[in-house]
Amino acid sequence: MSDQNPVFIPGPTNIPDRLRRAMQVQTQDHRSPAFAATLAPVLAGCKTVFGTKSGEIITFPASGTGGWEAAITNSLSPGDTVLVARNGMFSHRWIDMCQRHGLDVRVIECAWGSGAPADEFAVALKADTDHAIKAVLVTHNETATGVRSDIAAIRAAMNGADHPALLMVDCVSSLASMPFEMDRWGVDLAISGSQKGFMLTTGMAIVAASPKALSAMDTAQLPRTFFDFRDMLGATAQGGFPYTPPLQLIHGMAESLTMLFDEGLDNVYARHTRIAEGVREAVKGWGLSLVARSPDLYSDTVSAIHVPEGFDSNALIDHAFTTYGVSFGVGLGELNGRAFRIGHLGSLTDTMALSGLATIEMAMADLNYPVRLGSGVIAAQEHYRATAKLALTKAA
Repeated sequence: MSDQNPVFIPGPTNIPDRLRRAMQVQTQDHRSPAFAATLAPVLAGCKTVFGTKSGEIITFPASGTGGWEAAITNSLSPGDTVLVARNGMFSHRWIDMCQRHGLDVRVIECAWGSGAPADEFAVALKADTDHAIKAVLVTHNETATGVRSDIAAIRAAMNGADHPALLMVDCVSSLASMPFEMDRWGVDLAISGSQKGFMLTTGMAIVAASPKALSAMDTAQLPRTFFDFRDMLGATAQGGFPYTPPLQLIHGMAESLTMLFDEGLDNVYARHTRIAEGVREAVKGWGLSLVARSPDLYSDTVSAIHVPEGFDSNALIDHAFTTYGVSFGVGLGELNGRAFRIGHLGSLTDTMALSGLATIEMAMADLNYPVRLGSGVIAAQEHYRATAKLALTKAA
């Protein structure tokens, strides 16, 4: 596949040349004042993107999965009860991790395509009068289904039950692409990674921890060494790292934050919404349907799309790659063979999105889908044309 072709998977995302150059740095002594001067602005900038003033940023050389493990091991003990909704593959994987760590996992089963149900959380939390539940886990943006859940509503359910549990949120595929308000939503632990909205390579797990979450370290008994918050916080407070840091990624993150702040976070979010709406218009133009069950659930970073009965989405994705050299997301879990995903996050413009829509449309036509060539592209073009002037005004 030519590296000139953008990818349309929901992460890792396209890396701008500016960020690739920023990561091409020579080895640096990570115990020197120069390293401290590089790291401190990165931690401060991440706080802004997470929407927190009171929280601490803790990074690890890992993917978002490492961030999940860091969050639970630094705040919970063996046998602790956690409450979580299973509404897609990534919430399922977090559940699996908790079970492997010996936690008592109470699962709210949800249909794929639905969001985390605040009303069912409220019922479970009100019934938990002895406060056995120590944490509530929610996936903000379920990457497998293209569904965004309402974190503020989950916090309201917790507050309505006057429940002291920690609120942990996976925002791996939403942070730096869609609004995230850690302090305002009352999130205690938020987990993300470098490879999606930050437009970098995989390799940096980023955890934001509230004061309440940090105090939970005093009683948490799950084992942790590499992912110990105390070790990392103690080292970064002195401008260092407890072990060898991912230096190139830290330099890349510094430049990524500069790019995000230069564009303006509100403009970043508006750009993602506009591009996503164009993709959704294309889906309608094709006569297909999204996995997300209602507009209030639509993700602005990834769209999961059902293929017609009798068609195999895996064959479609393979054909797009082998014939046109462009990658799209496969259907995961229950959606394997039944849906494909278009990632529309990170370093992306409307014209780049159109290239992806045109490519998958050609692939569908090649495989005799009941899709008229041009139908989705024209629908997206009309949306982008109608909103182009507004987008330019906001970016100015």
